[in-house]
Amino acid sequence: MNYTFIENGSVTSPLGFVAGGVAAGVKAYTNATQAALKNEPVLPVNGKRDLAMIYCEKPCAAAAIFTRNLVKSDTIYVTQKHLENGVAQAVIVNSGNANACNPDGYEKAERMCALAADALGIDANDVIVASTGVIGQALPIEPIAKSVDALKNALSKEGGTNAAEAIMTTDTVKKEWAVSLTLDGKTVTIGGIAKGSGMIHINMGTTLSFVTTDAAISAEMLKAALIEAADVTYNMVSVDGDTSTNDTLAIMASGLAGNAEITEKNADYALFTEALTAAFRQVARKLAADGEGATRLIIGRVSGAKDEAAAKTIAKSVICSSLVKAAMFGADANCGRILCAVGYSGAEVDIKKIDVSYRSAKGEILVCKDGMGLAFDEDKAKEILLENEIDIMIRLGDGDGTAEAYGCDLTYDYVKINGDYRT
Repeated sequence: MNYTFIENGSVTSPLGFVAGGVAAGVKAYTNATQAALKNEPVLPVNGKRDLAMIYCEKPCAAAAIFTRNLVKSDTIYVTQKHLENGVAQAVIVNSGNANACNPDGYEKAERMCALAADALGIDANDVIVASTGVIGQALPIEPIAKSVDALKNALSKEGGTNAAEAIMTTDTVKKEWAVSLTLDGKTVTIGGIAKGSGMIHINMGTTLSFVTTDAAISAEMLKAALIEAADVTYNMVSVDGDTSTNDTLAIMASGLAGNAEITEKNADYALFTEALTAAFRQVARKLAADGEGATRLIIGRVSGAKDEAAAKTIAKSVICSSLVKAAMFGADANCGRILCAVGYSGAEVDIKKIDVSYRSAKGEILVCKDGMGLAFDEDKAKEILLENEIDIMIRLGDGDGTAEAYGCDLTYDYVKINGDYRT
C-alpha cells in the first residue's frame, strides 16, 4: 500500500488550505418564504451549520465532474464556466436549498461566488459554487450575504469538520478524510469532505464532494484522476436509484508539497490516483451506509464475470434491486432475488454457473450453487444478515471480471424521510 490514511484528516489537511462552516439559516429563510405564501407560521432557525467555505492561499489547478442528470442546478453551470481555465482558489457551498429549477438560479449562483470573492479578496471566476437541499424553491441570497463575512472569519486549519457539517442535509454522519503518500521524494496529502444520504444513484457524481491536495499536478491530470477514481467508487454507489440534480465532485491542487508537477500519466500519476481511489472507496462505503433510513451497508461483490464491465453491471443491478434491499432489511436470505437481479442486468451470464453466498462478521453461508437454490440453515443465515455490513458474494464461471458496488437496505424510515421531505 503506497498511501496512509490520516487520523482525523479533513479537507484542510493538505498544505495551503483552510475551511469553515457557519449557521446562516438558508433553510429557515426558504421555509419563511414558503410560509408567507401559504399564510403559515414561520419555523425558527435550528442553528445547524449550513454554509461552508474552503480557501487556498494561492490559486490552484482545479477540475470537477458532475451529474449526468439533464436537470441540473445552476451552480453546476457556473462552476463549469469558472473551471474552463483549470484554476480555482475557493469553494462556497450551502445546504438547505438546492438552487435547482429556479428562474433566477444562475444569477444567485454567480452572486454566491461574488460574495465569497469579495470577502476573500480574490477573483469571482476562481470560486467553485455548489448547493444542496430542496429542489424547485428559490434560493434566498439574504442569509448567505449576511453570513459570508462571519464565514470568512471562521476559516481555519481546524475548520474542515465544520465545513463537513455545513454541507449535510439528511446525512447522519459527517464524511471527511485525508491520506498521505510520497511523490518525487515529497510528502503529499489529499483531503476531502462529502455529503450524501438520499437521491444517490450510480451516475457521477452521486453526491457533493470537495477534495484538496498539495500535490503539484496539472488540471488535466486532476480531471483524469477524478474520472478514473470515481468510476470504481462513487459510480458504484446507489441508495435509492435517483440521480441528483446537483452532483459535484471537485478538486483543487495547491502544489505546495513541492513535488515535480504531474503533467502526464506516469508512475507518480498512478500513485496519486491509487491513493485518491482508496479514499473515494472509503467515502463510497460511508455514503451507502448512511443512506436515508438505512440500517445495513450492502456490498455486491462479483467475481468470475466475462469482463470488468459485465461484473460492474451485475454488481450494480443487485445492490439497486428494491427487492434485494428489502430482503436485506428483513434479514431474509432469498437467493431468488439475487438471481433475478443478475438475470435482468443485461450482462452476458451463464446462469448455470452462478453461485451466491452471504457474508458478514458472523460468517458466510452458501445459498445458491450452479444457479440452483440450496437448502441451508435459516437461523445461521439470519444471524449473518443481521450484521451492519453484508457482502453479497456472486461467483460466476464466465471469465476473470471482478467488481464491487455499494448499497443499503430499504427500510420504513426511507419512506418516512422522503414522504414529507419538502414540507
